[in-house]
Amino acid sequence: MNFLACDREQVLLMPPDLRDWLPEDHLAWFVLASVEEMDLSAFYASYRPDGHGRAAHDPAMMVALLLYAYSMGQRSSRVIERECVEDIAFRVIAANRKPDHATLARFVVRHEAAIAGLFGEVLSLCADAGMVKVGVVAIDGTKVHANASQHANRDYEQIAKEILAEAAETDRLEDELYGDKRGDELPPQLATGEGRRAWLRDARRRLDEKRAADPQPVPRSRPKRLKESKRRLEEELWTESRANEAYEAYRARGRMNDGRRFGRPADPYQPPETPAGKVNVTDPDSKNVKSPRGYVQGYNAQAVADENQVVIAAEVNADSPDFGHLEPMVNAAQVELEDAGVTEKPRVVVADAGYWHQKQMENVIDKGIQVLIPPDAGKRKDTRPGWQGGQYSWMRYVLATDHGHALYRRRQVMIEPVFANTKFNRRIDRFRRRGRGAARSEWRLITATHNLLKLHKHQIALAGA
Repeated sequence: MNFLACDREQVLLMPPDLRDWLPEDHLAWFVLASVEEMDLSAFYASYRPDGHGRAAHDPAMMVALLLYAYSMGQRSSRVIERECVEDIAFRVIAANRKPDHATLARFVVRHEAAIAGLFGEVLSLCADAGMVKVGVVAIDGTKVHANASQHANRDYEQIAKEILAEAAETDRLEDELYGDKRGDELPPQLATGEGRRAWLRDARRRLDEKRAADPQPVPRSRPKRLKESKRRLEEELWTESRANEAYEAYRARGRMNDGRRFGRPADPYQPPETPAGKVNVTDPDSKNVKSPRGYVQGYNAQAVADENQVVIAAEVNADSPDFGHLEPMVNAAQVELEDAGVTEKPRVVVADAGYWHQKQMENVIDKGIQVLIPPDAGKRKDTRPGWQGGQYSWMRYVLATDHGHALYRRRQVMIEPVFANTKFNRRIDRFRRRGRGAARSEWRLITATHNLLKLHKHQIALAGA
C-alpha cells in the first residue's frame, strides 16, 4: 500500500513561520492590517507611561483578538482563551501568546468606552475604501436579549423583603449620597402643556436621558444589585411625584403657556405611596421589551444602514417601541459620518411605521432630509383611526407613487440583512455583559465587526476583479 507519511514525532528542522500558516487573503491578516490603521490612543492612555508594574498584553493585539473573535461569532472569553491554543488564526493574531479568560474579560471592562469607539474607526476604513453610500439610509431596531432572565423581575415589595435586614444601612448610604435632594431635580416648569400624562411622560424621559448619559456599571454582588434596584424604583416614584407637583402648580395659574384658559378642571391624581412597576435585579437597565416572538428581557438595539448595508450608527435603548428614536438615530448617523470624514449627507431616510413621530419627522425634514415612513403598519388592512388628512394622507400618496414605493422597498434589503447576519449567521442574539453602557459598547463592537466583514469581502472582490 502507498500512503503519505504521517509522522507526528518528526522534529521541525527550522522554527515555524506564522506567515506560512494562513493564506494571504485570510480574515486574520485583514484584521491585523486594519488595526494597524486605527487610532488606539484611547486604549494606550490608560497604561502607565513609565512602564512600571507587571507587563500587560499589547492593546493592539487584544483589540485585534476581540475584532476577529466577534467577527467569527465567538464572544466568550473562555472560548477565546481556548482558541488561542487550538485555532491557527487566533494563534497568529495573538502571536502565540495565550491571554487567559480573566485577562480578556478585564480588558473589555476596563476599555468599555474605547471599545465602543472602534465602531467609528472601522467606519472610517469603510469610508476610505469608498463603501459608504448614504444617499438613502434605513433605520430599524432589533430586540436583543439581556444577560438576565424575565424571572428576575421584582416589584418594590419583593425587593424590600429581600433586603429588610439591610434597610437601615441602605437608607444611611442614600442620605449621605443625596441628602434632601435626589440629584436630578426637575426644572421649575416643564415645556409641555398637553396635560398631566404628557408632563409625567416628559419627566420619565428626562430621567431616562439622565441615566443614558451617565450609565453606571451593574454591581456584581446580588445584595448591591438589590439596593440599586430599590433605589431606581424610588427614584422613578420621586420623579413622578415632582412632575405631578409641577403640573398642579402649572394648572393653579389658570392659564396655559400660550395665554389660553384651561377648559375644565384637571382630573384628580395622587401618585402611589410606594413605587409601582418592576425592575430586573440581575440587570436593572434592561426591560421586558416586546419582540415579534413575544416579550423578552433585553434591549432595543438600533442601527442605521446605508445602501451597501454598512452600519453608520449603532445605539442601544431600553424602550420596547421604536417610537421617538427617529431623530436621535439620524443625529447619531450624521455625527458618525462627520467623524469618519464622509462629506456626503443623507438625502432620504426610510423606516417602518413604528418610527412615525410627526414632530421628529418635521425636525429631520428641516435639515434637508426627506423622510419616508408609512403611517400604517404593514399588518393593518385599513388606515389607523383618526390618522386621516394632512401629513398622513400626503405620506400615503408619496409611498403609492412608483418612485416613493421603489425607495421604501429598499429599506428591507438595506437594514434587515444586518440583523439576520448578526443573529443567525454569527449567532449573536444576546448581550454577554450587563448594564446599558456595557450593552452599548458590545452592540457597537458587534456592528463594527459586521462592517469589518463587509470591508474584507469588498477588498477580496477588488483583488479578484
